[in-house]
Amino acid sequence: MADLIVQSKVREHLDGMNVSADFFDVLDEEVAELLDDAARRADANDRKTVQTRDL
Repeated sequence: MADLIVQSKVREHLDGMNVSADFFDVLDEEVAELLDDAARRADANDRKTVQTRDL
């Protein structure tokens, strides 16, 4: 699976929190699922452009 998130940015956003290594794997899976769902919605509406409403 491709890395869809930037770990340093996640750590920066969660300033002051420790982040376990396996957190990033699960977060990446969640993001991939979100993107796949958005693409399916766009496709179901005969669009090739994924829009905010697809989230």
